[in-house]
Amino acid sequence: MGGISIWQLLIIALIIVLLFGTKKLRSLGGDLGSAVKGFKKAIGDEEPAAKKDADADFEQKKLADGQGEQAQKSQKDKEQV
Repeated sequence: MGGISIWQLLIIALIIVLLFGTKKLRSLGGDLGSAVKGFKKAIGDEEPAAKKDADADFEQKKLADGQGEQAQKSQKDKEQV
């Protein structure tokens, strides 16, 4: 009732094609596609960087835990001697 029907959308599409031409619309579509592709690539590049930071934190914790274990072993060795 208040929405746009398929026929109205087809008429609007036909008017747009007549105004701009198929070559202009094709280049516009290509530009839009490359922009979306670049955006997805930029989003995808940031996620691994966040994972690298998480891995670095994990490695630091492992190192800290390892140093703590070494300190405990040193104390036990001193106590035994």
